[in-house]
Amino acid sequence: MNDQIEHIRYATRRMVRHFGLMGGLVAGTNLSPSAVYALIEIGSGRSRSATELAETLKLDKSSISRMLRKLIEMGEVREQPDRMDGRLKTLSLTREGWARLAAIDAFSRSQVMEALGHLSTDEVATVVEGLRLYSDALSPAAARRQAVSLASGYRTGLIARVTELHAQYYSRTSGFGQRFESVVARGLADFCDRLDNPVNQIWVALLGNEVVGSIAIDGEDLGPGKAHLRWFIMTDVVRGSGAGRHLLQAALDHVDRLAIPETQLWTFDGLAAARHLYETSGFRLAEERRGDQWGTEVLEQRFVRPTP
Repeated sequence: MNDQIEHIRYATRRMVRHFGLMGGLVAGTNLSPSAVYALIEIGSGRSRSATELAETLKLDKSSISRMLRKLIEMGEVREQPDRMDGRLKTLSLTREGWARLAAIDAFSRSQVMEALGHLSTDEVATVVEGLRLYSDALSPAAARRQAVSLASGYRTGLIARVTELHAQYYSRTSGFGQRFESVVARGLADFCDRLDNPVNQIWVALLGNEVVGSIAIDGEDLGPGKAHLRWFIMTDVVRGSGAGRHLLQAALDHVDRLAIPETQLWTFDGLAAARHLYETSGFRLAEERRGDQWGTEVLEQRFVRPTP
């Protein structure tokens, strides 16, 4: 065990030096590591306030305040009164901030692709799974992961709870309001009336008796040979614990077991963490278009996964 620990520490130090975290350029920028991570978190919608950012980056409030002040002065981040509570201030990226984030993402993807190009397919899979397990183990959420269980099918209060999870999350991260909540509730209620068809199923993640996540496969609404992945959501309390990945895998196992030729999902631009999870599960971007079906105009994206 001691030898393994030293190997892991040595590999970690090499990665820190390689990614420039000891100083100098980080992800091809002249920003500090914390500023780069702040842009990523704000852009993903996971951290919409200075308080959330401090919790995510594990920095004290004074450090977060100084860093945000610099990003605001640079014109890459804006701070505005919250739509629901004017006493609170929400963070978002400016046009310049989105451009910077796109450059960071392109640079980082290039770094990873170059490194993985030296490995075989099996070695890449080993790296991905190893890093996932290691990062999960480092997270405080790892202690909660064992307590999260999955269950399928309808349960009392399901429609209200899943609608609530969507309404709360997307109100905070995207400014969606009553129209979005109504669309979710109507669609989910209609879907639950069709759960007697075996091609349709819904799963929830449970922390004790509390529903903390959901996902569904609608095997009817897109027509024959197509599965529709819908209502995928996780609460902050278990985000990063691996529970979302387990939910997604349960849904895809259902599709594969029924040999439905392809699975589709609709999302929108800006949800970087969700897109990464979809792409690592075999989904590819097939279509983009502007739309306002959820009450606010966004760049809607359709992803498709062929059944292996």
